[in-house]
Amino acid sequence: MNLEYFIAKRLITAKDYKSSISAPIIKIAISAIAIGIIMMLVSVATGIGLQQKIRDKVSAFNGQIIISNYDNNNSEVTLIPISKKQDFYPNFKSVPEVSHIQAIASKAGIIRTENAFEGIIFKGVGADYDWNNIKEYLVEGKLPDFSKSLNEEVIISKFLANRLNLKIGDSFNTFFIKEEQGKMPNSRRFKITGIFNSGFQNFDATYIIGDIRHIQRINKWAPDQVGAFEIFVKDFNNIKTTGDQIYDQTSSTLDTKTIIEKYSYIFDWLQLFDFNIIVILAVMILVATINMVVALLVLILERTQMIGILKALGANNWTVRKIFLCNAFYLIIRGLFWGNLIGISILLIQQQFGVVQLNPENYYVNQAPVYINWAYIALLNLMTIMICFLALLIPSYIITKISPVKAIRFD
Repeated sequence: MNLEYFIAKRLITAKDYKSSISAPIIKIAISAIAIGIIMMLVSVATGIGLQQKIRDKVSAFNGQIIISNYDNNNSEVTLIPISKKQDFYPNFKSVPEVSHIQAIASKAGIIRTENAFEGIIFKGVGADYDWNNIKEYLVEGKLPDFSKSLNEEVIISKFLANRLNLKIGDSFNTFFIKEEQGKMPNSRRFKITGIFNSGFQNFDATYIIGDIRHIQRINKWAPDQVGAFEIFVKDFNNIKTTGDQIYDQTSSTLDTKTIIEKYSYIFDWLQLFDFNIIVILAVMILVATINMVVALLVLILERTQMIGILKALGANNWTVRKIFLCNAFYLIIRGLFWGNLIGISILLIQQQFGVVQLNPENYYVNQAPVYINWAYIALLNLMTIMICFLALLIPSYIITKISPVKAIRFD
């Protein structure tokens, strides 16, 4: 055992292989593992980060499950009101997974300024609206307060503000078209208190958010009538199951739709990231494993005489194999150390400074989001070690075929 330990220690000493012919191969193997773990960390962190960021962004402005009339569920504009006097409002006690429910209403309109005009959808919200969901997207000003009397405060997107040449504190006229033909449009004057930038172009180019009581008055609804209910759940991963439960607990005149169903084109696109991540992981582990196998084979070939001497001294095949496997394990750990150091540093820099920018028209975000989870980092490292180590058992089997007499004469 002492002899085995001494030789193993000798084998894995940097000075021992720096001057050997296997040195370039060993460096390539270490570099391959380091580059592989960097690529895996970056792909998983950015892939999951992009999925979660887009999912949270769509949820923030639309809710995660929408309850509406069947006549309204294919339109962004509310046509037929729903009474707030429902068993599930304001607390959805029959479905424990529901974390929050809020009433909203929407109406199409046109913003008119001295130099421009834009078609918009006015999203009306009330005192029950959870502003925490969109607070992070507020870039200027403050959020409006609809908990007291009716007011003209609204928040508008940076996209619309730039197109209409508006800023914080400005007021503008909005004309709401009536459904009845021949009727003059209703006019309302609003004041901008906040500007948001979600990076979600479909929303930024269309919506402004204001007091729901304006829509109730324009549509001549009662104070307890709204357009729809937005629901947030505790665990998004179970949204389909929760959506089915909510559907079962609501009236037959109402329909429920998850944002996965409403924005299926976005979530279908996000699912492609799972496949891309799996492909990257498989390719990187395969490359690292092949390089380690080649390195071990070269090392065995270079140490053929030493293998013969060890066998002549009485060492069995498994003892000799363990020496080389220990050496290979050491090289894997070195590669993982540098790979994790560089990879995590890259992720932290991106998380803090947003170096890599994205086109929001294509990716729905302004910069590449990063999701850092130490559990998946540990899992990636463990998976790499196990796969590489198991793969190295095969080339190490060559040691059992080496004859001590031929090996000692090997040159």
